[in-house]
Amino acid sequence: MCVMATTLTLTDVSRPAPESGACCAPLVREAADPQTAADLARVFKALGDPTRVRLLSIVAAHDGGEACVCDLTEPVGLSQPTVSHHLKLLVDAGLLAREQRGKWAYYSVVPGALNRLGALLTEAAG
Repeated sequence: MCVMATTLTLTDVSRPAPESGACCAPLVREAADPQTAADLARVFKALGDPTRVRLLSIVAAHDGGEACVCDLTEPVGLSQPTVSHHLKLLVDAGLLAREQRGKWAYYSVVPGALNRLGALLTEAAG
């Protein structure tokens, strides 16, 4: 539902309604459905913290695109449990994958995850 905004000035002049009878421009492409919107919100929420953005960037920059959690604590200056919490949120958002090797967890960027996110952002902006 679109509500037409009326701007009142000192002379009480309001904005005229569009001639077509509709108050808003029509959609020119399909909008996100509720499930897609929820999925995107989870990804954006995960990326809403600068530490998580840095962690994702650090993992992606590692040789082979994977890093051990033991290699991620020092660059962000946080304890291992805190880093693991941030990494879990990135895994839950579908951006990173986790593999347990002995006592250490290794993280890698999910193939295509960043490209899919970039494509969605490009579509939304275009």
